Amino acid sequence: MSPRRGLAVTIVASSIPMFLVALNNLVVTNALPEMGKDLGAGLNELQWVVNAYVLAFAGLQLSAAALGDRLGRRRVFVGGILVFVAASAACALAETTELLIAARVVQGVGAAAVFPLSLTLLAAGVPRAKRNLAVGLWGAVAGTAVAIGPLVGGAVTEGLNWQWVFWVNVPIGLAAIGLAYWALGEGRGTGKGLDLLGMLLGGGAVTVAVWAIVEAEGRGWTSPEVLGAFGAAAVLLIGFVAWERRTPDPLLPLTFYRSRPFVLSNLVSLTMYFGVFGSIFLLVQYLQGPLGFSPLEAGVRTLPWTLMPMFLAPVAGVLTSRVGGGPLMAVGLALQAIGLFWIGALADPGREYVALIPAMVVAGTGMGLTFAPNSATVLGAVHDDEHGKASGANSTIREVGGALGIAVLATVFLQSGGVVGPDPTAGPDAFFDGLVPALYVGATVVAAGALAGALIRRPRRVADSTAGAADAPVPAPDPGTAPVASVDAGGASGDAGDAGGASDGSGAGSGAGSASRDADPARV
Repeated sequence: MSPRRGLAVTIVASSIPMFLVALNNLVVTNALPEMGKDLGAGLNELQWVVNAYVLAFAGLQLSAAALGDRLGRRRVFVGGILVFVAASAACALAETTELLIAARVVQGVGAAAVFPLSLTLLAAGVPRAKRNLAVGLWGAVAGTAVAIGPLVGGAVTEGLNWQWVFWVNVPIGLAAIGLAYWALGEGRGTGKGLDLLGMLLGGGAVTVAVWAIVEAEGRGWTSPEVLGAFGAAAVLLIGFVAWERRTPDPLLPLTFYRSRPFVLSNLVSLTMYFGVFGSIFLLVQYLQGPLGFSPLEAGVRTLPWTLMPMFLAPVAGVLTSRVGGGPLMAVGLALQAIGLFWIGALADPGREYVALIPAMVVAGTGMGLTFAPNSATVLGAVHDDEHGKASGANSTIREVGGALGIAVLATVFLQSGGVVGPDPTAGPDAFFDGLVPALYVGATVVAAGALAGALIRRPRRVADSTAGAADAPVPAPDPGTAPVASVDAGGASGDAGDAGGASDGSGAGSGAGSASRDADPARV
């Protein structure tokens, strides 16, 4: 589908709302102390100002994507923006912690509809030849939102007050609604039913699991509440899988998990967000603790790491079409792992900030090379009408990975003797006793993700002079795959593009060619 109002406008219309909801994942972190003073809230209550959003955001993305397939993707996308804007105003007006937390839950509900559908609408609204470039720019916006969230929160809180962290969403969100109606076309999936039981089971499993993860560091990983929550999540997940096997219109088609690119790309997402969120969380503590920077100053000093995706993600999107998503993700996560190991090796009470900059640039470069190829590969592993479900699954994995990374690395930090803040009983190296092993754990997990990326096959190419498909990869079947429909170089360019998109995802989507649909090469 060609863009309704031009490529640039389509990218902006789909990306601005996504930027807002991604930004609000972390934007409140540096505003929490002022919220606590104003509302009389303790640390445990303030943690739920963050966690309430994460729980709703992570738990409902699959359901929101399914609603978009059934009711209209743009309609649900715009509805999500409207809910998010209304909840942002409610957050700003909240006079008690309980009201603020409740409004944050509703904010997360709106965000869950916006994030996965923004990528789906973008992929449908740009020409296939420009899709990887568009996904690269989308990835740059997503990475920037994650990067500057704490920085924006600190700046707004210091310059105005904490309520403006939420008020700023209102005018931008309302403008984004009008832009979405003007620039984005409507679209639906092919399913006719709505998997309500799947929504309950799947959403419940993710929500309970994320609750257990975020509570594990405080309550203990082996506490009865946490173990019980993990057990309940496992039961819900088993029920979800059993139901999805039999329902005619599944919330998440299990055939996705017969696709090597889809499975491995989601593993890459899990490990990358584990390392990124967990390590940046600790890095901010390092900058504000031993190095003595204010919250705003600390946010500024993370930019050599966190802004790199803004510059590199569009380039990675273009390269995805040429070298494949797998190699780029493997290199990206390898660089991120090297950067984390490097920061861990440098961490020392007498170390100056400037010594960390090269390691942060390497880690950020790795992020920039991973965002766009990951999204493109996930979309490319499924048909166009399944983009919403695939995007919802990938976004959910990202949120779970981020929550897991913060919880696990914080636990490693504490169990290794790490101490945050002044403690007369702790030695001068106490913070680093916890920081270094935690960073090494994060780097090891990210390195495992690099191996997963390397296992996604690089596509081979065929020439097709009739449609410029020389860059379209053709899948090499995995062992045990069903036969792939053959494509001749002269007259089946549409099917070649479809098959190529499904090979390692570098085509960022499969089209409606009949041969590719019948053979379904993305599925093992």
